[in-house]
Amino acid sequence: MGIADDAKDALDATGKKIGRAVDDAKDRFDDKVDDLKADANVKKAEADVKHAEAERDATHTKNDFKEKLRDDS
Repeated sequence: MGIADDAKDALDATGKKIGRAVDDAKDRFDDKVDDLKADANVKKAEADVKHAEAERDATHTKNDFKEKLRDDS
C-alpha cells in the first residue's frame, strides 16, 4: 500500500466515524423530543383529571344546593 491508499483509508474511516456521530446526535435529539412529548402528554392528562374533578365537585355542590332548596319548600 502506498501513502495515497493509506490516506484514502484514513479519510474513509474518518468519514464513517463522522457519519456515525451525526446519526447518534440525530437519535439523541429524536429521543429528547420523544421525552418532551411524553412529559407534555402526562401534564395534559393531569390537567384533564383536575378539570374533570372540578366539574364533578361543582356538579355535586349544585345538586346538593338544589336538594336543600327542595327540602326547604
